Amino acid sequence: MSTLLITGATSGLGRYLAFELVRGGHLVLAHGRDRGRTELLVEELRTEGDAEGFVADLASLAQVRELGEQVAAAHPELNVLINNAGVGGGAPDGGRELSVDGHELRLAVNYLAPVALTRALLPVLRADAPARIVNVGSAGQEPLDPDDPEFTRGYGGFAAYCRSKFALAAYTFTLAEELAGTGVSVNVLHPATFMDTAMVREGGVTPWSTVADGAPGVLALATRESGTGGYFDGTRPARAHEETYDPAVRKRLSAVTDQLLAL
Repeated sequence: MSTLLITGATSGLGRYLAFELVRGGHLVLAHGRDRGRTELLVEELRTEGDAEGFVADLASLAQVRELGEQVAAAHPELNVLINNAGVGGGAPDGGRELSVDGHELRLAVNYLAPVALTRALLPVLRADAPARIVNVGSAGQEPLDPDDPEFTRGYGGFAAYCRSKFALAAYTFTLAEELAGTGVSVNVLHPATFMDTAMVREGGVTPWSTVADGAPGVLALATRESGTGGYFDGTRPARAHEETYDPAVRKRLSAVTDQLLAL
């Protein structure tokens, strides 16, 4: 059985995944932003199996790195990371929002946080190979402007969301190449379209699917050998935005990412 960390486990898809995995006999490390909600979730999970809670605000890179350090110290046997937490496009009339560190919020939570957390946990994942990293992405992808990664010009919330998910997919493919031969696989998926979550409802969208519809793809990548460097639509192999496969685009993104994480 695996030891898995799920970010954003207190609601939506993350909560559903946590219960499915704990019932499957896995040790679930459930991350949440709110301490009370995280503790309540862990109490519920423990009626079904083995779980532990970790609290961090992923809009703070310092807290993201601290989360990685805490998990690595407490669970050196960690062998699955599910980067699930995210923020949607926000309210239709909402403006540009910033993270604790002053980054555009969607970029910070949906992209910079998973990159920073993955980097913090890579030593234990590599030590516990075979290990898996599952990045919960989206079919909504729009190329990130490397000259304006913080989206200071012509901002739109949903476009910012799509840019963050484009970056996450491109990063997944770059990381898969870097980890080739280490026994650590990394894949990205679009779980399901407009699932019934607070994120979707906040955007003024009537849900098209349930979190149960989105779970099988994540569960498959987290618990079964599925190769590496892949993009999936649910459980089916698919193609991400074509530019995510462009080596020049990915190289520029990596440089921009390193700059943003160093700020």
